[in-house]
Amino acid sequence: MTAATAPLASAPRLQLLTAWRALERGVDRLTGPALNPLHHLGSLGFLCFWSLAASGIYLYAVIDTSASGAHASIERLAAWPWFYGGWLRSVHRYAADALVVLMGLHALREWLHGRFAGHHGFSWLTGVPLVVFAFTCAIGGFWLNWDALGQYSALATAEWLDALPWLGAPLARNFLSADAVGDRLFSLFVFVHLGVALLMTFGLWFHIQRLPRARVVPPRPMAAALIAMFLGLAALAPITSGPAADVAQVPAALALDWLLLFLHPLAGAVSNTGAWVLVVGALSVLLLLPAWPRATPGAPVAVVDPAHCSGCRRCVDDCPYAAITMVAHPHFALGKPGHALAQVDAERCASCGICAGACPSSTPFRSLAQLVTGIDLPQLPVHRLRQQLRTGLQASGATRPIVAFACGQAPRAPALQAHDVVRIELACAGQLPPAFIEYALRDGAAGVLIQGCTPGECAFRDGPQLLRERMHGQREPHLRPSVPRQRWAQVDGADLRDALDRLRGAATTHGAPPSPSTLEVLS
Repeated sequence: MTAATAPLASAPRLQLLTAWRALERGVDRLTGPALNPLHHLGSLGFLCFWSLAASGIYLYAVIDTSASGAHASIERLAAWPWFYGGWLRSVHRYAADALVVLMGLHALREWLHGRFAGHHGFSWLTGVPLVVFAFTCAIGGFWLNWDALGQYSALATAEWLDALPWLGAPLARNFLSADAVGDRLFSLFVFVHLGVALLMTFGLWFHIQRLPRARVVPPRPMAAALIAMFLGLAALAPITSGPAADVAQVPAALALDWLLLFLHPLAGAVSNTGAWVLVVGALSVLLLLPAWPRATPGAPVAVVDPAHCSGCRRCVDDCPYAAITMVAHPHFALGKPGHALAQVDAERCASCGICAGACPSSTPFRSLAQLVTGIDLPQLPVHRLRQQLRTGLQASGATRPIVAFACGQAPRAPALQAHDVVRIELACAGQLPPAFIEYALRDGAAGVLIQGCTPGECAFRDGPQLLRERMHGQREPHLRPSVPRQRWAQVDGADLRDALDRLRGAATTHGAPPSPSTLEVLS
């Protein structure tokens, strides 16, 4: 846990984080990391939202949204054969419940990992209003049904709003008589439910604006399982309406949805004013978290060297937080239009070094005594990585050592403390330029191991995946195909023993390392 990922690293939160990671790894053993739902909470939430949108559009088209016809039209919908879509009402409700659960788990996971300050602040602050939109939209949906539960929810909400001191006429008086509940009031209900849903659509788009390659679609098996769960629940426990609303009577028994309508029993338990204090207090805490003093200062941001930046845009494409843009290159401002220079936004930069790993000038084979790259981390430049590699290989007591590039965010693996392993720590696995693998092998390493974070736990979102694409030639800069595949391994997670044993075995069957004179010619 580093300063980049652990503001407010209090002991209770770290204890909860340890328990959460243990839970995730337990689920990993059952489903595999790629299909662990705890690694895809955000994308599963998106799927729930689009399920709500699709089913809601159909329901809005077939039901009557007038005060007198709403309840009867929904009852008719429930009586229709399944192929007319009556089951979609149940899917709509269960998707709403699932969305609330997933939003809560997603916020909890981000908080435990410390992803609410610094470069995470924008996503956190744009995510908090989504919680308000979700509950507002959900509560408004119950009103459109206009059964006893909808009547209770509308009246309880009106009384809760009446506790605000600046409101004039009490809103609850709109429910004192049947004549007061007319089509105009129902138009307000429609706006609350549908208008806020549109606001939430925009809010979700805004929420992921600073996250290139945002994961908004879960893996297909996981998406199919979630949709199947909604359909199964709709068949086994279909959602039904209560008796029609009657403002002359107080509902005696209600099938309350405790996930979506928790606010009403909360207000009944602590008073409407007390519920306001709790809700506003909770939202205030969430909104103020990014401004809370950090336990340790943030790491320095990436630095661009205009003399070595070619304007290739690879750093822009790979940055996981859209912290890099291109501007006019000052060296070519006169007479050579079109040349560009990378520029780093300090507020967005996560100090992950992924940009340095993407820069074509980060190759260690350059003959410069002081290796300077187009973009680099000042606290851990590529030149220092080359120095650590050379020094480590020379100082190693093993005849054919294995070089291990380890992500500084991943758990320390005891296997990397072996006598024949030269461990070099990175800010992120994605910081490593692929040319370092070939350079290490030519400098006498028996093999090269790269340790990244467990899938779904990368502190910088995309580090291991970006490196994997570079290593397999799917992304520039790529590892040359002539580098023997059996001489390197990329492992995500802490269990590295099998990979190290494979590299040791490959070293015994591979030829001797090139001579120092050959390396000098190549470098």
